[in-house]
Amino acid sequence: MIVDKGALLAPRLGEDTHEIEGVGTVRIRGLSRAEVLAAQKLGDVAKSDRFMVSRALLEPTLTEADVQAWQESSSAGEIEGLTVAIATLSGLGVGASKSGVSGVRE
Repeated sequence: MIVDKGALLAPRLGEDTHEIEGVGTVRIRGLSRAEVLAAQKLGDVAKSDRFMVSRALLEPTLTEADVQAWQESSSAGEIEGLTVAIATLSGLGVGASKSGVSGVRE
């Protein structure tokens, strides 16, 4: 059966929760291909993290400025774990570290 255009263009981004140790649980979604490509173009891990996290966080919502403040007040591993979870939901698995998306490790 040939796919309907509406079905092809409908959003299908996975959602999940992620535990931030000692802080609590956040709700996240996967990034679209367009968002992943935009993150790659930033060319800077810190900026890419801010972009990814600000778009993927559903609860609570954070701006890129909020994420920057979080980067400045937390350990590196705290956001790293979140970006890996976002990358997984975004369909970026083994070998994704070669794609240039921050937070994705083999």
